[in-house]
This record gives sequence, C-alpha cells and structure tokens, in this order.
Amino acid sequence: MDSFSTVIRAASHEQHVEAETSTFMSDLLGGRLGVDAYARYTEQLWFVYEALESQTEGLAADPVAGPFVQPELFRLAALERDLEHLRGPDWRAGVSALPATRAYAERVRECAERWPAGYVAHHYTRYLGDLSGGQIIRDKAEKTWGFERKGDGVRFYVFEEIGNPAAFKRGYRERLDEVRADDLEKQRIVAECKRAFALNTGVFRALGEEFPLSA
Repeated sequence: MDSFSTVIRAASHEQHVEAETSTFMSDLLGGRLGVDAYARYTEQLWFVYEALESQTEGLAADPVAGPFVQPELFRLAALERDLEHLRGPDWRAGVSALPATRAYAERVRECAERWPAGYVAHHYTRYLGDLSGGQIIRDKAEKTWGFERKGDGVRFYVFEEIGNPAAFKRGYRERLDEVRADDLEKQRIVAECKRAFALNTGVFRALGEEFPLSA
C-alpha cells in the first residue's frame, strides 16, 4: 500500500502541472512580462502567507497540524523585504488582493481556525512547492530583472535556515506519513490539496487577465 505522502503527491500531480504551466507563469518565467507583473504576483503571495502564518501560534499545539509548524519555513518576513524592494517603503498602502487571492487566503484561514487537517493540505502545497519549483522562479527572476543573487526581490525563495532541502523534504514527507488522521480524514486532506491547487491556479488566471501579452 502506498504511503500517504505518495498518495497526496499522485493525487495532486495533474493540478500541480496545470498551475506550473499557467499562461501567466509561462509568460513571467519566459521573460515576456515586466518586473511589475512579478511584483504584483509577490503581493498576492503576501496575502496567502499572511493567512498561513498568522495562525501558527494556535496551531503549534494541535496534534495534527502542530508537527508541520516549523519556523524555518516561515516566509512572511522575507516577502515583506521583497515588497519593500519592489514597491518601496510604503508598499503596504498600495498592495491589494485580487478576488481570487482573497478567496484563497480566506480558505486557508478557515482551515487554520476550524480544521487543522485541512490546514496541513495548504501547508504542504505551498511550502513544498516553494522548496522545489520556487527555485526555478528565483533563478529566472534574478536573470530577467537583475536581482542580486538570493537578495532583495527574491528572498521569498531563499530558505536560509534549511541547509539541505532534499533532506528537509524527506522529513516533511515522513511527517505526512505519520499524520494523525484516519483513512476518511486522509481522503479529505487529499481533496483539500486539490482545492488548494485549484485556488492557486485561480490566482494565476486572474493575474493572466491583469497582465495579458499584447498581441
């Protein structure tokens, strides 16, 4: 029988590919969009991570979500430094969440407050993705817009406290395999993972509409 981490990975594979190959992401990584599109994307991430990380204190003692609350993953401070670099010191006054981003952040917050196992699904789809595909985005962003390597503008993608990402991801998958949930709850977690990818793809779609490539 497959381990839970394998089941989750397989179940969300299709949507993972869909999110990664969205038109907006392809255009952004292909260098066809300006730095403003990258900054707008970074803004949207801020709203999602604010929802993910503002609840961690309450979740740390939870038997299901607690093992996943790992400060070395936290991204909010890095995102804020990036936004200060991209948008200036008054960035907070100018950021706004797209309706799709608002829906995403609200669902994350709802899970954090009412359903810790669902929070784990969002935690997994975000942080493990950042540790993996996020590195491709960082590399492209540095080359396309001239950010300093691992410096301001791309700090979100730099996990300074994780020396060995491969080992960390292995440990994370072991935590998933040991998650305190019965089979039915695990099915619900898998379904929430799929929902998380769909919400993320919705944000990409909205950004694609905001930054269409002129024909």
